[in-house]
Amino acid sequence: MKNVIEVNHPLSKNLVTRLRDINTKPYNFREFISEIARILLFEALKNEPLVEKEIDIWIGKDKFPVLQEEKYVFIPILRAGLPMLDGILKVMPEAVSGFLAIKRNEETLESVLYYDRVPQLDGKTAIILDPMVATGGSLDYAIKVVKEKNPEKIISLNIIGAPEGLRRVSQNHPDVTIYIAQIDEKLNDKGYIIPGLGDAGDRAYNT
Repeated sequence: MKNVIEVNHPLSKNLVTRLRDINTKPYNFREFISEIARILLFEALKNEPLVEKEIDIWIGKDKFPVLQEEKYVFIPILRAGLPMLDGILKVMPEAVSGFLAIKRNEETLESVLYYDRVPQLDGKTAIILDPMVATGGSLDYAIKVVKEKNPEKIISLNIIGAPEGLRRVSQNHPDVTIYIAQIDEKLNDKGYIIPGLGDAGDRAYNT
């Protein structure tokens, strides 16, 4: 899985462990997801080009390097991806957002799209935000939807994944780079990540 990069940062590992703890409250759960998303973003964008921009400073005007934030479109998969977006927009407030809602049929484990508010992506870098990659079905489906909108590049930021799901996405989309905070042991017979952290959406929003 050459296009899957596990970000082995001590801070992210520490936060993943706090997410696993069933005593972590929903507010803290969302905050930890936000922080991990920022760590992943720092890694994903470390080689992105900068442009010069003139700004007003205390001694007049001058040019300084900036990211072209409006070039990046962050696409959380609802609802668990929303805390990731919250964290990222704190450091890239001029970026664009799009939204996908994809649910898994718990009997067939197939993904179903029921909401798409992603703009056309010509010339843009699309960054998909999804905390969990279990079977890989939702992420695989999301990437297919995003590719139809013609982005220049696609990146995926994920927090915990199973090898089976990551392998599926990696093989189906070798042109997409996946940055993930933790690759766990396996899937169980119901398609849940082991050891995992439970349902990220339920835990984030206390449902």
